[in-house]
Amino acid sequence: MTAPELALAYALDLLLGDPEWFPHPVRWFGALTGVGERWLRECWLLGRGPKSEMFAGAVLTGSVASAGWALGRPNNAMWQVLLAWTALATRSLLDESRAVIRALEADDLDLARRRLARIVGRDTAHLDESEISRAVIETLAESTCDGIVAPLFWLAAIGVSGAMSYKAINTLDSMIGHPEPPYRYFGRVAARLDDLVNFVPARLTALGIVAAAKLHPRLQGLDSGRARQIWRRDGDRHASPNAGQSEAAMAGALGVRLGGVSLYDGHPYHTPLLNAEGWPASVGDAKKALSLVAIASGLAFGAALLVVAGRRRR
Repeated sequence: MTAPELALAYALDLLLGDPEWFPHPVRWFGALTGVGERWLRECWLLGRGPKSEMFAGAVLTGSVASAGWALGRPNNAMWQVLLAWTALATRSLLDESRAVIRALEADDLDLARRRLARIVGRDTAHLDESEISRAVIETLAESTCDGIVAPLFWLAAIGVSGAMSYKAINTLDSMIGHPEPPYRYFGRVAARLDDLVNFVPARLTALGIVAAAKLHPRLQGLDSGRARQIWRRDGDRHASPNAGQSEAAMAGALGVRLGGVSLYDGHPYHTPLLNAEGWPASVGDAKKALSLVAIASGLAFGAALLVVAGRRRR
């Protein structure tokens, strides 16, 4: 991928976001994962113990990731730009989060809960304003990696094929990479592969949030030093090697407390507290998080553009 192609893809994302009418590759990967899982569950590969399930999951994971790689192979400039555009999610992430914040500012909790349910997996029906704000901040921090930094990293490192494989692996992890039955063994390879491909981007995302807090002098309460401190102290508290990195940096930058108990399908799920001494999240904090993500996105794009341009010159 060339620097002009990357710049055009990033500009398309900022201008158009993720329109529902556009055939997004993530939907293809999701459909392929669903079909593959159904087929594997009907054949002899499943139902014969943990090793068989892990092998079947590895077959599915390799097949869908390979399909993502093949999708990005055609060396047509327009095709490359379109696929790179679909890999990025700055506009949609900011727009969806902003819609929740606007509903909170209008004191419409029901609307805020409905809008939040579009971007999080947790139960939202009984969340109060502070819990909704916390969910928005956590989603912004996590999705900055999945939807912005990681795709840019793989676009710069490998190209469109790498970014498409990343999106395929990310989709697999969201669908089958769960520790609970029936995916405890079937989704293990997908989950570990997702950990691997996000390992460097997750830390770059946290670094970007620290830098964004330093570069935004107009917002009161942001603290890049505290962001760095909490990232280093709390970033590895999650069971996942990546999940806490950007959230810890965001918690420190804003001074808020993240993590705790969330409900998923009525069942409580506990995550470690990040910046436990911080204050409960507010709407104002969520608005500051929007600004931090916008700056971190620009920094990640600038770094990716420099890498691509430098490689082309060499």
